[in-house]
Amino acid sequence: MAKLYTSIPVAKPLPPPARTSGPSHPQRVTFLIVPRFNLIELVALIEPMRIANYLSPFPLYEWEIVSFDGVQIEASNGFTIEAKAPDERKRRDDIIFVLASWGAETYKNRDVTNWIRRQWRDGVRICSVEMASYILARAGMLKGRKVAMHFAYAPGFEEEFPDIELVDQIFTRDDKLLSCSGSFASADLMLFLIRERHGEGLLSEICDQLMISPPRPPTAPQRRGLGNGIENLPPLIRETIQLMENHLSEPLEVPAIAAELGLSQRQLERTFKQTVGCTVVQFGLLLRLQHARALLIGTRQSIRQIATASGFNTLSHFAHAFRRCFGRRPSEYRQAWPKNDPSPHWPGSLTKYLEMLQHRTARSVRARRTEP
Repeated sequence: MAKLYTSIPVAKPLPPPARTSGPSHPQRVTFLIVPRFNLIELVALIEPMRIANYLSPFPLYEWEIVSFDGVQIEASNGFTIEAKAPDERKRRDDIIFVLASWGAETYKNRDVTNWIRRQWRDGVRICSVEMASYILARAGMLKGRKVAMHFAYAPGFEEEFPDIELVDQIFTRDDKLLSCSGSFASADLMLFLIRERHGEGLLSEICDQLMISPPRPPTAPQRRGLGNGIENLPPLIRETIQLMENHLSEPLEVPAIAAELGLSQRQLERTFKQTVGCTVVQFGLLLRLQHARALLIGTRQSIRQIATASGFNTLSHFAHAFRRCFGRRPSEYRQAWPKNDPSPHWPGSLTKYLEMLQHRTARSVRARRTEP
């Protein structure tokens, strides 16, 4: 892959003005990155600390970037970051962020898991960011815990680690273990930790410098939009979508959904089509195909098992629907992920799918009008 840059300088703390008193030492933060980590998450975590140092008369934070995978680590967008080998000298008030993204489902490195486990046992706080939950789960650190990770990869994770509860929120925290769903939720987490350590006043000034709103609470949901924006959808439509998401492996028929909601089938179908832009059946099909996509990349289940888990009665129906929606057969998509694909991608967004359905409907209407 062609690199946009061979190396990116990461922001360093600004040198503070001279001061005779201050905290005994800055909080030390370590970022452990693995190949194809998400660069925006690293930046979102570092920048609030950099600005905290900029605004303070003495350094509040210091950080380092480490890796067990070499000195030049490529992010998912092709940029590379310099990293050094991790050391064992961590203080109990240090915090380690483990950053992993595309391909973490198959990433296994015993040196990484052993090192993280040792630090955790010594009392260092550990935070999994986005798909680093796979790494911490393989280290045996997440059993019986509630974990936040990116919603797109939750189905595959739940299949592999059924004893770990995933929660639909942007991050979780306890005394020694945190988890973050990733992307810009990383900034919310770091701002939350800064407020926890240094108070509301400094947090407010950092937010002003970044020109962003105060951080969202840990329990904020990860998703706000489903095509037209789920927060703007009527409660009836939100309940319909929730019912379909809860029955992916055994899809409910439209009459059953209508009965559950206390509506007539005709009223439900008319309202859903007017609001979302497609039928209940079409929307449910996409939800099941997206679920199958996540299982294809996140589990070693057979394609037949994935078809069944996604509510398809026959393998041929599943293969036809998947290829029609995403342009690839299920086996082709699995074989390409992640090593043979040049860059990460989501095979078909909900918005594009709805647009496709609307264009298809419009063509059908025009064709009927031109019939003799």
